Parts: sequence; C-alpha cells; structure tokens
Amino acid sequence: MDTKKLLYCVLYYFLLSSLSVVQGHIAPHHHHSHRHHLFKSGGLSKLFVFGDSYVDTGNTNKSTSAWNDPYGITFPGKPTGRFSDGRVLTDYVAKSMGSRSPIPYRWRKLGIPLLIYGMNFAYGGTGVFPTLNPGPNMTTQIDFFQNLITDNVFNISDLHSSLTLVTLAGNDYLAYIVNNGTQGLESFIPKVVTQLTVNLKRIHGLGAKKIAVTALPPSGCLPRSTATSSFQQCNETENSLANSHNLLLKQAVAKLNNETNDSAFVIVDLYASFLSVIQNKGEKEGSIKFENPLKPCCVGISSNYSCGSVDESGAKKYTLCEDKESAFFWDSVHPTQEGWLAVYAALQATLEQLF
Repeated sequence: MDTKKLLYCVLYYFLLSSLSVVQGHIAPHHHHSHRHHLFKSGGLSKLFVFGDSYVDTGNTNKSTSAWNDPYGITFPGKPTGRFSDGRVLTDYVAKSMGSRSPIPYRWRKLGIPLLIYGMNFAYGGTGVFPTLNPGPNMTTQIDFFQNLITDNVFNISDLHSSLTLVTLAGNDYLAYIVNNGTQGLESFIPKVVTQLTVNLKRIHGLGAKKIAVTALPPSGCLPRSTATSSFQQCNETENSLANSHNLLLKQAVAKLNNETNDSAFVIVDLYASFLSVIQNKGEKEGSIKFENPLKPCCVGISSNYSCGSVDESGAKKYTLCEDKESAFFWDSVHPTQEGWLAVYAALQATLEQLF
C-alpha cells in the first residue's frame, strides 16, 4: 500500500479512537464510563485478533476488493480494508468489551498510541494452511504476535488482561475444493481442525487467558452457494460439511479446556447465530429487518464480476441494493454492518461468558 493511503487510513483510526459503537451507530465516548465498563467486564482491556476477512479491519493489501468502493460506504464512509459496507465482527466484539477496535498489524508503527487496544493480525482470505490468497496464514500471524511479545511491545500483563478472537470462516475448504474438487474433503476436515487446535494451544501458551474461536458459518447459506437457487434456499450438503467441522472443533475445544486450568477457550457459534438471523429474517418486535436474508446487497453485473469490480476505464461493474440496512449479506460471502449487528446480538450471551 502506498504511504499516502496508509497515512490516510491511520488518520481515520485516530479519529475513530475518540468514538465508540452504540447500537451500531457512532456516539461520543466518555472515558469514565469506558473504565467502568472494563471493570465490569473483568478488566479485559486489549483485544487480539487472528483469522480472515470476517475480522480483518485493514491488513490485506490494496488489490483486494475491501479497498474498493463501495466497501466501507456505511462506515466510515470510505474503504478501510473491512470486507463489508461498515463494521465487522471485530468492531462488535470490541464494543462488548467497552473498548475500541484494535489497530491492524500493518499499521502498527504509524498508530503506536492505539496499541493500548491490542492488535488485529487477521488477513482476509487466509486460513490455517496456504489458501488461494497469499496473505500470512494463521501460523504466520501468531509469529507476528510472538515477535511483538519478544520485543516487549506487549507484556504478560497485557496478555492476561486480554481477549483473543480467532476466526476460521472456510478459506481452507474453498482452496481444497478449487485444487482437488470435493473428493476426499471429509478426510481434510480433521486436518484443518487439528491445525487450528495447534494454533489455539500456541496462543494460550504465549499467555493469552481468554480465547474465543468461531465455528464455521453455514457455508451453504452464503450467497455464493445460494445464487444457484436465486437466493431462495441454502445448500444443505455444504452445511453438513460445516457441521462436521464444528462438531470436531467442539470436541477439540472441550479437550483443550480439560487440559488447561483456566478453561480459557470458548466457541463463538457463527453457525447457530447466522442461521437464527436468516431463519427469523432478523425479526425484531414484529417487524422484519431482512426481507430476503440470502440475497446480497452488492453483486457483480455478471458472473465475470463481483462487488467492487470496475473495468479498464474505471466503470462500475456491480449493482447495489437500495436499502443496505435491509440486507443481511453485503457480498457473496460477508454480512453487512446490519448483518453483523444482528449476529452480534445473537452471540451476546456467549461473549458475556468471557468477561
């Protein structure tokens, strides 16, 4: 990324550092209530994030769609590397801590005052193994973290008063299918979960005391899968594969908690929360928020294009829905800001266990 764009984005972060998220909107921040909230949440003051595009807030390079219009159109008004029209899961988890989103790793030297909120090491498109995206996989992300601990950028008390969020949304499986087809996919699932478990143990070994790891979302309900049914129904074969992964993850996390004294690991069930919002259409107090939850807001004008695509002359090759707040999905894979807010609401009870 060029220096000018990088500095511009960091300025955005300094601006945002004086604001907090309230009910999905921006509100003035009061330091007194901030400290009170942290005290209530057990003193968790830093958030460390590893994973992929569901939590990336600006690490991926500028060739990815998240740096193109109309990404970021709702918040903060321009693309900042979030794979949504606005806030993503990281922003809402930080909110639940009474804190602010941690600075992306690639901006660490330009945003030193923001290190008090932790750091985000997630890169969109990555997984536990090499994927279709050349970004740092989870092992490398943890290497970055370990190097910062070695250099005393973060110390043991920082780790003890932190929450770690780890996401795996399915890029390893997508890469496997593209490279091998679906043959042998069932036997690949345990390999992914085993490597994820190794990563979780390593993060804990570095001193992190509270670690939240996401279950796979219902991948058969993502618009890239429901497009064949004109966004009318989920692909249950794909969902069953996600369920297989989640069952193994549940067993692995139970084993990890048995092996550690502090029961450090909690599963953030994206499968159940996504499905709940989709099936109930985000219904609140009798009114339906998401008319067709499976239909994305931002789509390419043909299968050759996707959200954010432009041609050689810079002409837009995508269409946008009229009302972003009535769409659960933003593009073929990622929720809108309103979608993430609804998912976050469904996850609140789980998140509160961590505080």
